[in-house]
Amino acid sequence: MAAIKKTNAARLLDKLGIPYSLNSYPVDLDDLSATHVAVSLGVDPSCVFKTLVIKGNPNGIAMAVIPGNAELSLKKAAAVFGNKNAEMVPLKDVLPLTGYMRGGCSPVAPKKPYPVCIHESAKDFDTIFVSAGQRGLQFVIKPDDLARAVNAQFADIVME
Repeated sequence: MAAIKKTNAARLLDKLGIPYSLNSYPVDLDDLSATHVAVSLGVDPSCVFKTLVIKGNPNGIAMAVIPGNAELSLKKAAAVFGNKNAEMVPLKDVLPLTGYMRGGCSPVAPKKPYPVCIHESAKDFDTIFVSAGQRGLQFVIKPDDLARAVNAQFADIVME
């Protein structure tokens, strides 16, 4: 089996001395969902986290890291980031803003640092899965280590 090529996100975690492992999975361009990732890896979808990019008013771009089987509450996310309101960033803007494609967006090492909030349910797991910065590659990382790497806060940011 070929060695997995390290992403910028993995190199940043190495530099910070944060432990993680990398898991690869087959990419299905017709289904880039975190649920598909969970099925491919044979894990519970609630421990596979997706990274969503939002734009708040007045504070701008932020990243929300939520379980793959959950839906983001824009109202809750806006409040966490000190905004009056928030909206999803259009998919066409995700790559220019973060340097990451849909299905491979990581909260670790985007083009520029953005505020990050991780859904509090991440703390229910010893380790979670989150994109390592490219399609087909996931970090397995302790939630507190991820939070430390990206200076994130934990909060309830999903729909009930």
